[in-house]
Amino acid sequence: MTIDVCVNLTWIAPGRVGGSEQYLARQLLGLEAIGADLDVRIECTASFERVHTKLAERFPFDTTPIDRDNRAVRIALEHTWLAARTRHADVVHHGGGTTPMIGRRPIVLTIHDLQYRRFPEYFSAGRRRYLDLMMPRSVDRAAVVATPTAYVRQRVVDVFGADPERVVVVPHGVPPVPTPDDGAIERVGATLGIDGRPYVVYPAITHPHKRHDLLVRMLEHADDDVMVVLTGGAGRGEPELRSVLATSPVADRVVRPGRIAETDLHALIAGAVALAFPSEYEGFGAPLVEAMALGTPVIASDAPAVREVVGDAGIIVEHGPDAPAAWAAAVGEMRTDRDTWAERGHARRAAFTIETSGAAIEAAYRRAVEVGA
Repeated sequence: MTIDVCVNLTWIAPGRVGGSEQYLARQLLGLEAIGADLDVRIECTASFERVHTKLAERFPFDTTPIDRDNRAVRIALEHTWLAARTRHADVVHHGGGTTPMIGRRPIVLTIHDLQYRRFPEYFSAGRRRYLDLMMPRSVDRAAVVATPTAYVRQRVVDVFGADPERVVVVPHGVPPVPTPDDGAIERVGATLGIDGRPYVVYPAITHPHKRHDLLVRMLEHADDDVMVVLTGGAGRGEPELRSVLATSPVADRVVRPGRIAETDLHALIAGAVALAFPSEYEGFGAPLVEAMALGTPVIASDAPAVREVVGDAGIIVEHGPDAPAAWAAAVGEMRTDRDTWAERGHARRAAFTIETSGAAIEAAYRRAVEVGA
């Protein structure tokens, strides 16, 4: 049976919401890849449509009459314009963790993480109040809640008392990535001043929970030739990172190119000793799988969702006072046995295809129709 699905992505300001934007875009591409028997329409801003050309080629888009990165405007649009656009859909998929409080159609709600409950200090008082009010109500309204990992699924059940039968895992899907050639790797390295030296790379916005500081401190324990490359934009943790760098004796071994083109990022990851991922909280951790797809091993923190994604395919480092030295030791191990870890990553990456993700979200849509019937 063909199902009419409206996907609410009006809350996404392209490039501002991190991995959740890629997660949702890739699972929609997964629907197309498996030939899902769905009529999907995407509700979004004009800026989202301009950025996501692959989606625009495959699915019809409805763009909001106002294109502003403003929460109050977005909420107003959800309760007016979006409500009118979705009133005849079989399923409405809200991808941002909350739902409008109007509308009678069955809802699939994606919850990416519950970071605001684990680290409330990283959120403004107003944002915490909004989430404390809206997330429980949204979970209650949803026919099905989708999460990227089993860890987040269990947290949703425990925190909100959700029916476990209505909370499902829809894993991230990472499309095949062409392996950069040696020339591309050398070119990017030369541009960044790496010039053949061993390095680890961490692609992440500088939010406090990402813990970029750990990699700077790691360098004090690592071999003298090791470098750290930090890509991505500035976030709320930028002042703290700059303070750490200002007093670090190894700051000259940290390279910060900011946001870089995807092809350059792929070459940078492919040429690294490892992708380092010290984040203390995640709902998934897509860069880990992207590195595995590029043949680069991973070193990661012991955050629950991160451990779940990595499995036995990478080195897990516990947080604690000895973490910088432990990270340095892990880098040393990767330098001596990189190929073995890369093979493990290649095998693990097979669990996270866009087809797997697409099949899981299609099943969630069909389950929502059954629950809402």
